[in-house]
Amino acid sequence: MVSALPEIRVRCAIVGGGPAGMMCGYLLARAGVNAVVLEKHADFNRDFRGDTIHPSTLELMSELGLLDEFLKLPHQELREIRGVFNGHPVPMADFSRLPTQCKFIAFMPQWDFLTFLSAQAKRFPTFALQMQHEVVDLVFDGDRVVGLRAKTPNGERAVYADLVIGADGRHAITHTRGGFELRDFGAPIDVLWMRLSKREGDAPQSLGFFQHGKLLVLIDRGDYFQVGFVIPKGGFDEVKQRGLRALQRDIVQLGPFLKDRITELDDWSKIRLLTVQINRLRRWCRDGLLCIGDSAHAMSPAGGVGINLALQDAVATANLLAAKLKQGALPVADLARVQKRREFPVRFIQALQVLIHRRINGRTSGAGDKLPLLPRLFLWFPFLRAIPARLIGLGLRPEHIHSPQA
Repeated sequence: MVSALPEIRVRCAIVGGGPAGMMCGYLLARAGVNAVVLEKHADFNRDFRGDTIHPSTLELMSELGLLDEFLKLPHQELREIRGVFNGHPVPMADFSRLPTQCKFIAFMPQWDFLTFLSAQAKRFPTFALQMQHEVVDLVFDGDRVVGLRAKTPNGERAVYADLVIGADGRHAITHTRGGFELRDFGAPIDVLWMRLSKREGDAPQSLGFFQHGKLLVLIDRGDYFQVGFVIPKGGFDEVKQRGLRALQRDIVQLGPFLKDRITELDDWSKIRLLTVQINRLRRWCRDGLLCIGDSAHAMSPAGGVGINLALQDAVATANLLAAKLKQGALPVADLARVQKRREFPVRFIQALQVLIHRRINGRTSGAGDKLPLLPRLFLWFPFLRAIPARLIGLGLRPEHIHSPQA
């Protein structure tokens, strides 16, 4: 295919305009690195975007001087996570003791977060965002990645860069064409994603309902609930065969107060499937190419920590590479420092998610209404709630802004 558009030459080309890509582009441009972010869609409105802005991310926004303006955007604040186990409400995580300025998780549509971050990045003359640029291949010079090719509504475009950063998610063209080995750890669940209206008098919802291996998650959107219902991996066809009424009954069984509105789910078009994956690359980089975020490690939605880890990757990338990248191409050893810095938190959280999935797999396990031992411990020993608060709110190795400002 002949290129119909002028080629782009930059220090850094970032593939994907999600949280990792946009934060990385912002921080590199802030450091004076000529960076372009390529996003294949025309806007940021997407299903299945995670909407949790964790205390660690809010701390980053504070360090960048953006927090006050950011919190003017519509959002909900979650200061405690509660679960309902076999009918028993249990506080699970208390963010009030975190060593952060904001002691809550902010729920905000991810398109608002990305729109805000891209607007801030555009203030830097070294930043560019190219929408409707779908990266279809990498460009090699021998074994080194020297650029990429993107498909646009006006034809193909070549982008040449000293460094290509793959932040294009779990179906990444960058790690596929980069020839990276992917380790899959399996996930026994998928999630059905839907909406139900919120009614006056509904109790505050701060996580979900657990019952004998099944899980229903409710995210408060202000005037409606975003609903996630866990099913066994590959079980959507079986759910469809049982019919909508059977699904409605399953949901109401876990969240009885939804009975008066469950008939809103009157068509399968209102129910979307989210395929859950847990995997990571053995190596995140090669000469001229670095993968971060979901491109390097796809996370389960358990705990909502995938976005947090992706943003932490972006901060670590800028901290470790921005100053040198401003001068030119980097050796592989420099790129490998990002993986060395970020891999342990990823490994730990993925191992924890695998353990959680063994308990929550969408299949009925047991009967009765007895409160399981683990949530019982959170009732007996309230100080234990600081542990999940730390893991979810900050992670094991929270990053701080150390990249330079031009």
